[in-house]
Amino acid sequence: MHSHLIPGVDDGVPTNEASLATILKLMELGYEKFITTPHIMSDTYPNTQQEIREGVKSLNEFLRSKNLNVEVEAAAEYYLDEYTMRAVDLPEEMLTFGNSYLLFETNYLSEPYILKEFIFKATSRGYRPVLAHPERYQYMTMDKAQDLIDRGVSLQVNLLSLSGFYMKTAQKLAEKLIDNKMISFLGTDCHSELQAEALKKSLKSPYFKKASELKLLNTSL
Repeated sequence: MHSHLIPGVDDGVPTNEASLATILKLMELGYEKFITTPHIMSDTYPNTQQEIREGVKSLNEFLRSKNLNVEVEAAAEYYLDEYTMRAVDLPEEMLTFGNSYLLFETNYLSEPYILKEFIFKATSRGYRPVLAHPERYQYMTMDKAQDLIDRGVSLQVNLLSLSGFYMKTAQKLAEKLIDNKMISFLGTDCHSELQAEALKKSLKSPYFKKASELKLLNTSL
């Protein structure tokens, strides 16, 4: 779960061919099913639910034309802004995966002032919020992570964080979250064939093994 495999809709793969190459690389690592999650970010990637549904349908048709037997579903990675705050109030269902899991992200520097209100609204509507890559936020602490969990938020760590692909601080926080059994999902957050290749190093990390021994929800999707 958590990838950017629909061509041309965000900062993920640009073409069907790039998506195919990335998916094949991920399948070499053992992946059998994909829940791809394009950005919905009003200022930068103003994707609509209909556009994402059409995009994943088109992608699946392309993959079938290449005789690739793989399952690709789509949800979204919602950026927490005023658009998302309005969307959670609308009668139209937001894009979720599994058992009403709603993937969202925030800005990287400071805790959004609307964060707790968003969580309350989302959970009140029956959504199960999942915070993408908490280890990458500069404002995140262990206490804040626990507070989010207490409010009904699941935490999803990026596999690439386990190998130091981003910053060392992100790697250290990811390890602490795993040590304290605070994560519910692992995600690739894969944007490209290059990142899919980089996952090989993460899968050799002792913290991947440690995380895999937790009661992760990935296998229930």
